[in-house]
Amino acid sequence: MQRIFGIGFFVVLVSQGLAQAQAQLPVGDALSRAQTIDGHYISWKEHLIDGLELTGVDISGSDGLAMADLDKDGFEDIVSVHESDNTYDSSQVLPGFQPPPRGHVRVAFGSADPDNWVNITLAEGAEASAAEDVAIGDVNGDGYLDVMAAVEISHLLYLQNPGANARNETWDRLIIPITQNRGSFIRVYLEDIDGDGTPEAVTPNKGAQRPGPDDYARSTPVSIFKVSGDPLVGSNWEEQILGRYSVPRNSEPFDLDQDGDLDILVGSTGERRIIFFENVDAANMEFVEHAVGINGPAMQGFRIRYSDLSGDGRLDMISQTGRTNLAWIEQPARKGDAWNSYPIGTFNTDTMTGIEIADIDGDGDIDLMAGSYSAGDRMDDESNDSNRPLGRLAWFENPGDAKSAWARHDISRRIRAMYDKFIARDMDGDGDIDFVTTRGNSYPYDGVMWLEQVRTESPVAAFARARDEDSPEMPLPD
Repeated sequence: MQRIFGIGFFVVLVSQGLAQAQAQLPVGDALSRAQTIDGHYISWKEHLIDGLELTGVDISGSDGLAMADLDKDGFEDIVSVHESDNTYDSSQVLPGFQPPPRGHVRVAFGSADPDNWVNITLAEGAEASAAEDVAIGDVNGDGYLDVMAAVEISHLLYLQNPGANARNETWDRLIIPITQNRGSFIRVYLEDIDGDGTPEAVTPNKGAQRPGPDDYARSTPVSIFKVSGDPLVGSNWEEQILGRYSVPRNSEPFDLDQDGDLDILVGSTGERRIIFFENVDAANMEFVEHAVGINGPAMQGFRIRYSDLSGDGRLDMISQTGRTNLAWIEQPARKGDAWNSYPIGTFNTDTMTGIEIADIDGDGDIDLMAGSYSAGDRMDDESNDSNRPLGRLAWFENPGDAKSAWARHDISRRIRAMYDKFIARDMDGDGDIDFVTTRGNSYPYDGVMWLEQVRTESPVAAFARARDEDSPEMPLPD
């Protein structure tokens, strides 16, 4: 029997062929299908802020960052930390690299031009060995914001802002004695927990930079470090331990119950759970511990973002589930009830790391930017296997009803990259959201950059990279 197919069928075949061809392209070269609320297409352009090729400073392993106006010139500055190692285990060194310990705490001083930065080093070497995270706050009460770094090999480092000449003067510093040789500090937050006007340092100690079976089998502390008096005097710091957990990797102050004070959310990798410390007496820093029971996949709480996605007036939590997936959990009306879990999306083979929330497409709801962590050699593009974990950038579009399916819009996927943290900002003042981020796992391309959101009337390539030569773009996994 003869079959006659119409023009519509032909159009479908052509459309399917084009979609298949796009899927086989390197991610950054494929045409972006993401659109704003008014129909413009969304793509992204990379701008470099700090890195070896810009400054000649041999940084790598770029991780945490924070933004604030350190010198009071009216422009936000970026503080970033860099492990400056060639493997995750900083006790190992390959030929051509200095012996451990290494590391850098850097500042990029901003200006009216988002592509004009003045970069300086605040700390390096042993005092910043495998620096992992950083926080900003006015610890000494002089009106200028200071810096605290979580150093993954053993301690917290306090760096005191000298004031108006912050770009040129040496920052006084202290390795806080009660933190020294205590294990591995991976996160730090500076927040005024007790309401006395001076921020405390809140931090988890995961025990070792690369935890082994013995580390998972024991418990290490989540602590609040409070200073009374001059923060450059070591004896003025004291520790309050909130609890002990198996490889805790997060301890984020946040007013989860919206009662006006800061609670603390702890993420334990070993126990694969989140713990909610409710602040019940801020002045005396008294907390009540609540387990966050999840009806759905477990969360380790390595990164947590907060938003009322269900529209019920209570803040929900967004975090990773497993190695490659994202979900959000809905805060129950009654403390102690289960938090119901709803999927956001997956990176398939790629290991999810940094996440940030913002209204990317301008439709009034919260979307989510995410990055992944590449496996393999940090210094060599030796593999072109698209099915192993690679460094990806993508954002997830909120469908309006957050319990429905979210669309993933891929931006870039490289053999080597690791995006640890994002900060949402309108960097170029054009009214849409851009992102500041760090990139690691890709020496000599590591450093700090910002991702400009570009809106066009017609589709263009999803990603415009800053360098002519870089770690190769790859297609999506099969």
